[in-house]
Amino acid sequence: MGLFDKMFGRGATAAHEIPNAERRFAELKLRYAPLLEVVQQEGVRLENLHVQENKLFMKGVAPSEGAKNHVWDRAQQIGPDDLLLDIRVEAVASAPALAPAQTYTVKSGDTLSKISKHFYGDANEYMRIFYANRALLHDPDKIQVGQKLVIPADTDD
Repeated sequence: MGLFDKMFGRGATAAHEIPNAERRFAELKLRYAPLLEVVQQEGVRLENLHVQENKLFMKGVAPSEGAKNHVWDRAQQIGPDDLLLDIRVEAVASAPALAPAQTYTVKSGDTLSKISKHFYGDANEYMRIFYANRALLHDPDKIQVGQKLVIPADTDD
């Protein structure tokens, strides 16, 4: 009986908590999908996106004050009762400006590796594209035709 308690008793509760957290995360991402779309369109770099205190916690860096304000306005329209939003404006550096990110619409037969090879000349750089699109993609192997992906500028010289 002690073995069954260990296998199905206390351990079973912990195993069921993870799907609930994932389900809540999926629900919140669906509710705030229009906000995540604005985040992507405005070029806000998400540093963190997770469930915290049963609310969607979103932390990122906006390229401008205007982009930050647009994100906040959209959040207010949706009604941020279960949203924790921390968006700051990117510090302006004296370094030369990077080339702007591009967008790419996924076509039939595309993979992140193929897209990476096209834009960077190296298929192994696919994770750069994945990380730039974390709000849209859940798995680097699962992209869908018609998705608009942000392609970060190639910073390699």
